Amino acid sequence: MQQRAFNQPWLKWALYIGLWTLIGLAFAGQAYLARAETGSPITWRFAVGRNLIDWYILALLSVPALLLAGHIPIERADWKRRLTIHIAASIVFSLSWMMIRAFVVTKLELTEGAAPVDFSTAFTHALVATFFFNILIYWVVISVSHTLRFYRRDRERELRTAELEARLTQARLMALQMQLNPHFLFNTLHAISSLMHKNVDAADRMLIRLGDLLRYALESTDAQEVTLRQELDFLERYIEIERTRFGERLNVNKDIAAEALDVLMPNLLLQPIIENAIQHGVEPHSRPGRIDLSARRLGESLELEVRDNGNGLPAGAAPEEGIGLSNSRARLQQLYGAASRFELKNAPGGGLAVTIRIPWRTALVTGGRT
Repeated sequence: MQQRAFNQPWLKWALYIGLWTLIGLAFAGQAYLARAETGSPITWRFAVGRNLIDWYILALLSVPALLLAGHIPIERADWKRRLTIHIAASIVFSLSWMMIRAFVVTKLELTEGAAPVDFSTAFTHALVATFFFNILIYWVVISVSHTLRFYRRDRERELRTAELEARLTQARLMALQMQLNPHFLFNTLHAISSLMHKNVDAADRMLIRLGDLLRYALESTDAQEVTLRQELDFLERYIEIERTRFGERLNVNKDIAAEALDVLMPNLLLQPIIENAIQHGVEPHSRPGRIDLSARRLGESLELEVRDNGNGLPAGAAPEEGIGLSNSRARLQQLYGAASRFELKNAPGGGLAVTIRIPWRTALVTGGRT
């Protein structure tokens, strides 16, 4: 809001005129005190009038100087020609100031003595007293223009770089998510294909639930983060599909803290982890499989844990991550960096435990649900 107000043309002109007025008043005060000190005092009115006219003329001539600096900046490419143009322009700037000032002084009779001064005398006096000073003012104006130009260019470059990095991160996240969905779809369709030879009705129910699940996934594809409540809703649809496949062999227990339901987390993060628990903790065994899902607050983090009662990892063996788990780890790294944690280890009493820790950020803080 403040930035938009500062960009208003009238405000820029007001600041521009105000700056030159302050400079004129400063020089008027200096002239008034210096003349009083040397024994040839001048009136405050004369000091202000004379100096404001001088600096307002410089302000007027600085406008085309600034336009020229913007149109022909002094840069490495062709710098000699550009520098020559500005040297010539500074001389024209100085001569123009002296001509305008001599004209105004003679017309308004802004002289210290009673006798008026003609244009030639006023111009000659200005030429001797201010020629090089005016050239210096021109180069100060040009320097300020170039400084602002380089600053704006650096800021624009930083903004473009940040925007490109954000787009790259978004593209990486989308690529990871697009890898995840086909992987899940392939596994589910394979399960339906196997079930078709055993229980057609069950396979039909899986197809209907798969359609609902895919519709839900497609509607939330653009969202990289959703609330835990939304993620659990999607996860329950997936579990219903797997229950059709495994029946009573699959038991999923949830221990979710109520305060965690509105915390933001990566979209479709839990599904591949639950899928991995089913594939390695439930499917290989004829006994009932158990999967425990918990979510709780741990300091300023949300800690999620998925634990199964399978065989876990062989002693001393490093965990092998498939597409689902490796993508989950990569997405956490892209979204949260070092603020995230993704750990696989054997759970006490057997089975594998997957622990995830992400920053505690609620949907309310970000202005609504994702």
